[in-house]
Amino acid sequence: MRIGRYPVRWHIVLLTLWTTVWFLVAERHAAVSWHYLRQGEQLLFGQASGGGLALYANHPELQIGPVSFLVAGLFAPFPPGLGGRLADAFMSGLGLYMLVLVGRAAADHYLGTGVNHKRLQQRVLVAGAAFIPMWVEVSVRFAHLDDVLALFFTTLAVRALVRGNATAVGVFLALAVDSKPWAVGFLPLLLALPRPTRLRAETWTLALVAAAWLPFYLTHLETLHAARFAIPNQPASSLRWFGVDDPATPWWDRPAQMALGVGLGAVAVRRGRWPAVVFLAADARILLDPSVYTYYNASVLLGTLIWDSIGQRRLVPWVSWIAFISLYGGALLIPSDSTRGFIRLAFCVGSAAYVLLWPQRAPRGCRRGRRAHREPVDGTLVNN
Repeated sequence: MRIGRYPVRWHIVLLTLWTTVWFLVAERHAAVSWHYLRQGEQLLFGQASGGGLALYANHPELQIGPVSFLVAGLFAPFPPGLGGRLADAFMSGLGLYMLVLVGRAAADHYLGTGVNHKRLQQRVLVAGAAFIPMWVEVSVRFAHLDDVLALFFTTLAVRALVRGNATAVGVFLALAVDSKPWAVGFLPLLLALPRPTRLRAETWTLALVAAAWLPFYLTHLETLHAARFAIPNQPASSLRWFGVDDPATPWWDRPAQMALGVGLGAVAVRRGRWPAVVFLAADARILLDPSVYTYYNASVLLGTLIWDSIGQRRLVPWVSWIAFISLYGGALLIPSDSTRGFIRLAFCVGSAAYVLLWPQRAPRGCRRGRRAHREPVDGTLVNN
């Protein structure tokens, strides 16, 4: 079936309907955190006192990147209620587009290996069905535009990586970090690039991150204190199982999250499993975070979506559904804080061990054919 010149992808149609159902359910209690984006956008553009380049120095609670405030400004001309609903719809649409991007990246990755595209579409459909509820959680219920943009730009970076566009990889990863600082954990994707082009990508990333953040730090040194902003250490946090009973975020926690995510991602690339980078960084985040908000799980489900679509060749993307059931289902159905914390701990440790250590089947044909001449990039991608 076609609409004009364009073929109808039935797995995308079904995922669109699935997104609409979850959107309508979540919209009744939506935009829990949208006021932070509005406040930050007004401060950044000088519409409120204490803003401008002093934004983070005066408001360390706004742990949101400047790119997110810029995008939030697109909805500022509308009345608050309408602007919030338009933002919800915009962010939901980005989630659907990310599914398309991951599907195309998987198709390009397996080009010439004999993998049936219908099977890839089925994989994206089943994994996407687990991804969408968590995406609606972050994009509609909580309206965390910063997390949404960080994950969206990272998905664009994955697509660019498969296509061998090093400059785009560097630019998109920088925009992810400029949207939300914890996206630093996704930077090991740069290591999957061939060495001749990696330096160019790293230069773009460093330059764009510096351009976004340095003006705040150089003009107001108090901005350094924003990194120490603490949130409560909730009883269901996995930190409790490590014996961390501090009432708020320990001083070492944020650096440890980033270091663990980057370290695991680097090991994944070293082992030829770069599609696990997003998954591992998300694991590190929820493992060591003192909070347990359900919207955190969107980063995990994006990681499992990429892994199930690109990193492994099984028809059934069971990793995505294990993540959905254990993290979201556990949060809704298990009353014990300690048990929920243990499930989060077990999932993070178990899934990290699986993607790093479980033997993987190399694609049939080792990517022979018309793309074989791109061996420096695809040689990294083949060792899955």
